[in-house]
Amino acid sequence: MVSTLKEAPKGRGRKLVKTSIAKPEKAASPSRRGKWVVTSRDWARYRKFKSHEIRQRLLNMYLPLVRNVATRMAMGFPRSVELTDLINTGVIGLIEAFGNFDPDRGVKFETYAVPRIRGAILDELRALDWVPRSTRAKSREIERAMTSLENELGRPPENPELAKYMKMTEDELHLALDDVSSTSILSLDEVIYPEDDNRQLPRIETVSDNSSRSVLAEIEKGELRSFLVVAIDHLTQQEKLVIALYYFEELTLKEIGEVMSISESRVSQIHTRAVMKLRNMVKEQFALTG
Repeated sequence: MVSTLKEAPKGRGRKLVKTSIAKPEKAASPSRRGKWVVTSRDWARYRKFKSHEIRQRLLNMYLPLVRNVATRMAMGFPRSVELTDLINTGVIGLIEAFGNFDPDRGVKFETYAVPRIRGAILDELRALDWVPRSTRAKSREIERAMTSLENELGRPPENPELAKYMKMTEDELHLALDDVSSTSILSLDEVIYPEDDNRQLPRIETVSDNSSRSVLAEIEKGELRSFLVVAIDHLTQQEKLVIALYYFEELTLKEIGEVMSISESRVSQIHTRAVMKLRNMVKEQFALTG
């Protein structure tokens, strides 16, 4: 109600008379806090007339709800996931929720729409992910186990320790790590620091074209091959055998384990240790000469 002051007719003395005028209700108007407000009258009007204009106006008023849901979900996603893509997908969920909503059930549209907006966004992300959900779940399980053991031991856990903690054999752990390793991806737009420079560069600028060979590259490759012959002599007999069978005979880790009468996980450990030794020797050698 709005109060007004009105002058009385002349001749009877100037007198102010207080009257009241009802203020019409505004549909879909913002509240004091800037949030969207859609009244029951708006829904009743839409259900009565089924007007495209009313439908579009109501959907526009609920768009901030989509942005709110998408922004909260984006906090738990990698940087490669664009907020704009989440919002666009969330709008599809909003439209579906709008079409299926029944105001007579006594539930607010916001309460009904939020789970459907989230579901539309998650469904789209799953459709774009080429990695099975079971592999993703396994990856998260291994990460949690490694973090817990590292906090408990004060160092990165060994494979036997990790397998025991996860209640699986070392062979099962090795297979799980192989599956998880194939899910890691890198963004070419990510800004990194090259090892020999303090400048920030996009990763794509550090990618070289290996299809074209230069004379200098052939010389460097020959020097590296010659040094590896010397470096392999510093390995143990067991490490030499694993390197020879894996890289020259092209046997699998399982086949190498059968030849050496050891487990496949043990072969993997020997191979990893040998490669790390060779890598460190190469780094030291070329750091001295460079």
